[in-house]
Order: sequence, then C-alpha cells, then structure tokens
Amino acid sequence: MSPLSRRAAALAGSLVLAGALVSCTGGGSGGTSGASDSAGASDGGAGTQQTLTVFAAASLTDVENEINQGFVAEHPGVQIRVTPAGSNDLVTQIAQGAPADVLATADTKSMDSAVSQELIEGEPTMFATNELVIAVQPGNPKNITSLADLAQPGLTVVRCAPEVPCGGVSDQVLGATGVTLTPASEENSVTDVLTKVTSGEADAGLVYATDVKRSDGESDAVTIPEAAQFRNQYPIAVVKGSPSADLAQEYVDYVTSEKGQKTLQDAGFGTP
Repeated sequence: MSPLSRRAAALAGSLVLAGALVSCTGGGSGGTSGASDSAGASDGGAGTQQTLTVFAAASLTDVENEINQGFVAEHPGVQIRVTPAGSNDLVTQIAQGAPADVLATADTKSMDSAVSQELIEGEPTMFATNELVIAVQPGNPKNITSLADLAQPGLTVVRCAPEVPCGGVSDQVLGATGVTLTPASEENSVTDVLTKVTSGEADAGLVYATDVKRSDGESDAVTIPEAAQFRNQYPIAVVKGSPSADLAQEYVDYVTSEKGQKTLQDAGFGTP
C-alpha cells in the first residue's frame, strides 16, 4: 500500500470512530433521539470551532434550535450539539458517563435527581414553564371537550409514561379531576405522544401546550382548566466536569436572558 493509500485508510478509520462516538450520545433507553447539530458557526480555520453539547428535554426540541441560532450568532466559532430525549433518560445517560455540557429538563424532579447524584455544577436555574393540554386531530373530529371525554369507549388515547415529566404531570391532573384513563400506550417522551396523534395512530394524547403549537396545524389543543395549577417548571444547569464549563455557563445565561426568554415565550412557554 502506498503512503497516500495508508493515509486515506487511516483518515477513513478516524471518521468511522468519530461517527460512532456521536451515535453513543443518543444511546439511552426508551425513545432517546441521537445527538444532532442544531446550530453552528465557523470562521473556516482549522481547530477554531468549539462544540457545546446540550442535553435537552424532548419538548424543547424546536425552540432549542432557535435559541441555539441566537447564541451562536453571539459566539462565532461555536457549534452546539443537542441530544433530545425524556428528561429522566437524559439524567440516566449523564450518570452513565455520556459527555454533556448543559442539562435542561422539563421538570424539577429529574433535575433534582441529577443534583442528588452530583452531576450538576452549582444551582440549577428555572427558565420556563409549560402546561398540559389534550392534543387532538385537526378540527377535533371526535368532539373531545374535556379530560373526562378521554375515558369514553372507542377512543384511542396515548400519554407519557409516569416516570417522564409529562407523565408525572398527567398523573397529577388526572388525580385532581378524578378521571381514570386506559391508554393505548405510555410513551417515553412527549414528542412520541404527539407523533401518535399527528400520524393518526391515536385520537388524542396528553402533551404540553407548546407541543401542539409546534405541530403547525397537524393537531389542535383542548385546554384542561385544572392543568393550570400543575404547570411544569423547566430548570437548566451546567453539567459537572464539562470541559467547556465557562461557555456552558454563558449558554445558561443566554437562555435566561431577555433574548432567550422572548424566544421561549414566542414558542408558547410561560415565564419561570
């Protein structure tokens, strides 16, 4: 083999290894999505780009892209890699050694678990709230008007598993209303619940208000009055041991800044 061929083979091997490492960041159980580059910037020079890995709750997927674009615009040369999943899955992945710089969860319970396992640097900061609604088919063909309607026979209803933030708040709201559901499935992320509805696999699902908004007309929302008292709070924090801790803190500061908050509110999130 010529020197040039040996060099090409070595480069190919390095690229395969790099791809495998990226895939591992999405290896958690229960519907965890793989890491994706949601925003990035480079001045074209070799070795000038810095990567920030953000583990974010699935319900933040779309708004996270907008936040990242705003952050990158102020931090040339930074690339942001996002791993979206259910909050408890994200904490599990970090506890098992998955590399991450920032953790943003959809509930305080998951973040508290990260804190108790000493996975977080400093104190988490609340940056948004969200509220449970019923996602239905466009036009609401099943005429679902309340949580109690979901208990009617003949309806295919899906929800999040109890250990997932949207599942935890679903339990709280159902308990407050006295409604008992027999769901067709319990999903491991709110995104999976919404997909069941928008794909026609389910007549209705319990999701966040922001999920219906980001579906761009593929689902409608039926409000649940009792859900107002059980709003989810979203905390964000720097992951302990982050090799880019200063940049990670700047990211947290941006999310909680006026610009970051406006982006979140435009996406339908409430203020912390």
